[in-house]
Amino acid sequence: MSIRRISSLLVLLTAASFVGYYAYTHLLNVQTVTTGIATQAPVSEAVYGTGTVEPARWAKVVPLQRRRLIEICSCEGQNVKAGQVLGRQDDTEERSVLHELELNNEQLQRDLTRAAADRGKDDAAQRDYEQRWTQLEQSKARIAAQKVRIDELVLRAPLDGMVLRRDGEVGEIVGPTDVLFWVGPPLPLQIVAEISEEEINRIAIGQKAYLRSDAFPQARLRANVSQITPKGDPVRKTFRVYLLLPNDSPLRIGMSVEANIITREKPSAIVVPTEAVSGNAVQIVEDGKVHRVPLRVGIRGSRNVEIIGNVSQGTPVLSPGRPDLADGARVRIDSLRAKGQPAAPDATPEVAADQNTSPASSAPIATDPESAVISAAISAHIDSVVNDARRNVARFSASR
Repeated sequence: MSIRRISSLLVLLTAASFVGYYAYTHLLNVQTVTTGIATQAPVSEAVYGTGTVEPARWAKVVPLQRRRLIEICSCEGQNVKAGQVLGRQDDTEERSVLHELELNNEQLQRDLTRAAADRGKDDAAQRDYEQRWTQLEQSKARIAAQKVRIDELVLRAPLDGMVLRRDGEVGEIVGPTDVLFWVGPPLPLQIVAEISEEEINRIAIGQKAYLRSDAFPQARLRANVSQITPKGDPVRKTFRVYLLLPNDSPLRIGMSVEANIITREKPSAIVVPTEAVSGNAVQIVEDGKVHRVPLRVGIRGSRNVEIIGNVSQGTPVLSPGRPDLADGARVRIDSLRAKGQPAAPDATPEVAADQNTSPASSAPIATDPESAVISAAISAHIDSVVNDARRNVARFSASR
């Protein structure tokens, strides 16, 4: 074969390669994408907060005076009645003052008796009687006030209930800043949670909450919103929310918990992966082409989003969305990374963490709506952390 023929053949092959490449990139323009499947599953939104377990009704026992403790009961965990004596403070000084007042009162009583015998003689005797009567009444008032002071040194149960905790020992000097007893009925229990002021408008009485405690990492703990404090904390920028626990809850008084309050939920909705939604639209794949479908976004879960529009169950959608692709662009689904299974419904924070360890794996669809009702637990926690960070940055900027 001549050199000229070989050169011509090489030129033709090179030209054909350029033509093919141009046709592939400019005429066909096939892009590789990954997809998820629209499916029907439970979805919900949650607001995150942290709190502490407390009795629904309880009171502290605090000394009103600073004195030495001479008696204290060993009654933790025992039931007590209102007014029952729990401890005593040293009242030696107060009783000495009382004894002096009583002696003075006896003398005033004798003086009044003598003045009463002479009160009718003249005006001066009448005035003397009235003065001694006044002095005696004042003495009685001082004695009554001193008895109250002595009684204040006796520590009594403020209400019927159980001694939940006892602090202090005989011989210690205690005062108004020292809590010696926590008394109240052990049931019902509640969680006093702190909720960001940015989220408080989404909270309502009666909403259910799902809890997580380090003491019971595998337990599915529940509560209900029973009360919302009307006034927030302007420093911490939080509101106090009370979550009532069922009587069979394993949580104990004083435990700290994380709470996810369900603000919106649906037992069944058309959902797609969160990253599939871009600009209130999703991109579906039909006959190898991308089509943008406008829709409304409903409830946002931790991994899935409810969509309301012309997208049916089983429709493949680009996940993540590709806003850079024009409507009608030809695409090729990456078979190695394609999410061929339907979008897995949101689950508990523990289950979600396990499922997220392997991006290529797909979780089975839960048939129990309760297993997915805390769908926004992770995202709510992240939102809370982000909001706190933003407030801290703003506070730092203002201080500079």
